[in-house]
Amino acid sequence: MISYEVAVAAINGLRNEAVCVTTMTQTKYWYAVSERPDLDIGISNGMSKASSLALGIAIGAPDRPVIVLDGDGSLLMNLGSLVTIAGQQPANLYHFVFDNGIYAVTGGQPLPNPQVDYPAMAIASGYVQAHSFSDAGELQAKLPQIMQTPGPALIHVSVIGEPAEEGVDQTWESNAKMPAQMRALKRALE
Repeated sequence: MISYEVAVAAINGLRNEAVCVTTMTQTKYWYAVSERPDLDIGISNGMSKASSLALGIAIGAPDRPVIVLDGDGSLLMNLGSLVTIAGQQPANLYHFVFDNGIYAVTGGQPLPNPQVDYPAMAIASGYVQAHSFSDAGELQAKLPQIMQTPGPALIHVSVIGEPAEEGVDQTWESNAKMPAQMRALKRALE
């Protein structure tokens, strides 16, 4: 298994000018390494919607890579997004699924089926490429080629589960953050 820190560092090292959409646990780790907050959208209050939002951005900005850092629990709540993404065939979309086998932000409850084969589901849906990693060295070695190959791509990363000790921030301020990030991203892409 790979630590979140190592996985996001590898992705960030190849980011360049990519937009990055994150959700839940991934957001915390991404914000710790990202040097481009103007190109980041964190969805903490919309579990399962990161891939859908990333698709919209990928379609609207086809010349810019779009990275989505999704969770296994989040993707399970929106499996239809795989088919929708594949139907649009955004060559600039790189969909990372961090698989920890639990709903981390709500206390670590197990997923209904922790043995889901996300890469197989992506390929069956029509993704151009899909990969799976449980070794940090292999992820770091193969990720540059994956990110240079047109997508849509699903990159499954087995990570160490870390149940959250605190709940999701559900305040007016946290709910206002994503729209502010979207406006900042729109300005950055103009």
